[in-house]
Amino acid sequence: MLIQEKLAVCWKERLKRLVPGTFMQPKTPSAVNKIKQLLKDKPEHVGVKVGVRTRGCNGLSYTLEYTKTKGDSDEEVIQDGVRVFIEKKAQLTLLGTEMDYVEDKLSSEFVFNNPNIKGTCGCGESFNI
Repeated sequence: MLIQEKLAVCWKERLKRLVPGTFMQPKTPSAVNKIKQLLKDKPEHVGVKVGVRTRGCNGLSYTLEYTKTKGDSDEEVIQDGVRVFIEKKAQLTLLGTEMDYVEDKLSSEFVFNNPNIKGTCGCGESFNI
């Protein structure tokens, strides 16, 4: 069996065990609170949308934007009233990922703890799977 065939079988088996809402694991309380705070000033938006784009020196980068509606093929994760939508193209990439929000003396940012990542660039902007 070719490597591509083995990977396809592995992903198919993994997907069979999934139930809606497991593409992205629960968000930490810090992330939930920050999203609530951000959405409070934007009543026309119903949540945030997470995606991945090809960019950076290592291949992929996360995107996060406000959204007014759920897309037809978006996966929806609801926790403590916060709605996060995952774009179809990002669903396998974000499988099992935890979303966090961290603040330190120099920065504050959403962080994705993704068990699928095989490598990142030196600055942390992009990753590969």
